[in-house]
Amino acid sequence: MIEQPSPPAYQDAAVERGARAYTVRRVELPPPDPVHAWGSAIWSAAGVARVEHFHPSSTSHRPVTQFRLLHDQRHIYIGFEVADRFVRVRHTRLQDMVCQDSCVEAFLQPAGGAYLNFEVNAGGTMLLYCVEDASPAEGALFKRYSIVPEELCRMVAISSSLPRVVEPEIEQPVTWRLSLRIPVELFEHYAGPIGELSGRAWRGNFFKCGDQTSHPHWASWRPIGENLRFHAPEYFGDVLFE
Repeated sequence: MIEQPSPPAYQDAAVERGARAYTVRRVELPPPDPVHAWGSAIWSAAGVARVEHFHPSSTSHRPVTQFRLLHDQRHIYIGFEVADRFVRVRHTRLQDMVCQDSCVEAFLQPAGGAYLNFEVNAGGTMLLYCVEDASPAEGALFKRYSIVPEELCRMVAISSSLPRVVEPEIEQPVTWRLSLRIPVELFEHYAGPIGELSGRAWRGNFFKCGDQTSHPHWASWRPIGENLRFHAPEYFGDVLFE
């Protein structure tokens, strides 16, 4: 029996629909895990945005996905909530193609540098690359990128409201949550010293997908254009740290 969180609570904060920028509010202390505290005062005060731009290649399934971010200068906290159906989770190994499962993604790019793509399925398994040049390349995923090694991936704390494996697929409506706690130190491994986050302007995008579910879909916070390609930093929005 899978415990289902309460339905999405949109009334507790303004939904930043269509916004080109997301402001990450600062907190003095680490916030509670939004998987269990989505409706808490600290998370309700965070800006909430929707992943609502569906690529035309998607099926009729339109999960309602929203996200919130907070920071405490040296960590970024991300919470996702998804009102979903047709949920499937099969991949359990680090760097598996989790986008084939029910999956949420956060691409974050410090100013002037490469971006990290945090792709996490609903069971909490992650794929993480550092992408310097996302241009297509013959015989490779991208022109310049590297797979983030396991010892660095372990720096990311992940929590999910769903089991590690969901098979067979959950066809009925289910709301699930997922969270990430990402240290700035991880970005500094690739970008060099960053320091405190307040006042900094990054770029990024957020996604929901399910490539090999019964109802494939591809959605983004900021539109990605005609091509079905999440790795398109030219379409990233602004991520501003309070």
